[in-house]
Amino acid sequence: MTTLSSVWPLFDLTLATPRLELRPIMDEEIPSAVASACTGIHEPGKNPFSTPWAELPAEELGPNMARWYWRCRAECTPESWTLLLGVWHEGGFIGCQDVGAKDFATLKTVTTGSWLKQSVQGRGFGKEMRAAVALYAFDWLGAEVAESEAADWNEASLGVSRSLGYEFNGTTRKAWGTKVETVQHVRLTPQSFKRPDWILQVKGHEAAANYLKVS
Repeated sequence: MTTLSSVWPLFDLTLATPRLELRPIMDEEIPSAVASACTGIHEPGKNPFSTPWAELPAEELGPNMARWYWRCRAECTPESWTLLLGVWHEGGFIGCQDVGAKDFATLKTVTTGSWLKQSVQGRGFGKEMRAAVALYAFDWLGAEVAESEAADWNEASLGVSRSLGYEFNGTTRKAWGTKVETVQHVRLTPQSFKRPDWILQVKGHEAAANYLKVS
């Protein structure tokens, strides 16, 4: 029998940490993601994203998020891919962690981004979910570099980066929405990675790796 996961193998991928489960968001879970985002992600006027999507009115936020999830799937190829992973804690949806790459077969480099609803911030979840995708990238996909970025005032994100061993890798000026921000780039390698004291549990890797053509 043909199943959804046989058609789209990435749906079977699951990363588990001591407190979190990370896995691709199914269509029926998009409402939970939207509801989580609607509770608030950041303080008004302190947009941490290159596109101020979290500031959209409620009636626009849901369709915008759905379009983004569908776009990431539609454009996912071995040459350019984004794994958009929902994050669950004790059965509840609390945020999203992505890991993606372009020309991964050659560059062996991934980029990451994430968000958490405000009510669960400050509990170490951001570090735990970033560590999960770094472990997956280095130990399972064979990545050699993981990159990320944050506005230079975003101490929460940069603090997570420092705690995991990322090295600062220059700044650029970028237009984020209608504002100009100084963006701090960070870079992590297997050698500089400050690994957590827990083991990442992975399910569904072989099918995902085959689809992404990661050897």
